Amino acid sequence: MTDVENLIIEHLRALRSEIQTFRTEMQGEFRDVKARLSTLEVALSGVKRDQAESLADYARQQMSLDQIVERIQRIERRLELSDG
Repeated sequence: MTDVENLIIEHLRALRSEIQTFRTEMQGEFRDVKARLSTLEVALSGVKRDQAESLADYARQQMSLDQIVERIQRIERRLELSDG
């Protein structure tokens, strides 16, 4: 082999080594990104759950208020305090 061929082979080996190092680093980065994404997904599901619970609480409160309004209207009718 000539010196030029040896030089090319050395450069190719160096490139292969750099590419392998880059791949290893990227695989580690991808694992980190996946782990962080999973954490965000769990947090988001918690937020959605909390929002659903808040909406359910709101609906229960609204039902209670509706019942109170109905009772007040009945009382007013019985005492003849309302127009209706």
